[in-house]
Amino acid sequence: MIVAPFKVVLDANVLYPFSLRDTLLRAAADGFFQLYWSEEILDETTRNLVANGTITEEQAARLRSAMTGAFPESMVIGHDHLIDAMPNHDKDRHVAAAAVKAGAQVIVTSNLKDFRALPDGIEAQSPDEFLSNLFDLDPEGMVNLVRGQAQALRNPPRAFEELLRGLAKSVPDFANSLAGHAGLSLT
Repeated sequence: MIVAPFKVVLDANVLYPFSLRDTLLRAAADGFFQLYWSEEILDETTRNLVANGTITEEQAARLRSAMTGAFPESMVIGHDHLIDAMPNHDKDRHVAAAAVKAGAQVIVTSNLKDFRALPDGIEAQSPDEFLSNLFDLDPEGMVNLVRGQAQALRNPPRAFEELLRGLAKSVPDFANSLAGHAGLSLT
């Protein structure tokens, strides 16, 4: 794991969709940012994946184990005493508290309305804005990352352009930037 100076907390809702989770985790593994999460975030992610029938309890346990095994330094602990002081929505205060404890600059979430008020120095970004910002910093690196992601998919296999079309459902600006840089059109 490459430790990047840019610290980011990923909310459960961006860890839910498979391709988006895969892209974000690959970007962290490649050193685009330092990833943080908490037990509560991972609990919410796996609970929702199981509740919606996306994966079984056993698959959820394997996913969580793989994620925490790949990023052992990412678990935020000792932030519970900060939760009540967070200014954002009650149900997501634990995410902001984890960000404060980790010293994160960004919370990536699909639920921006619950993160309007945050402590100084922390901002909430949608996954599309966040990944688009990473693309702007290193377009070639992000294209290569997503090409590698497509090549790694085996069940079912997916071509780069097909993966971009899937990503466009949740991160359209990012997917279109990748496509444009690669000389493709998603329309």
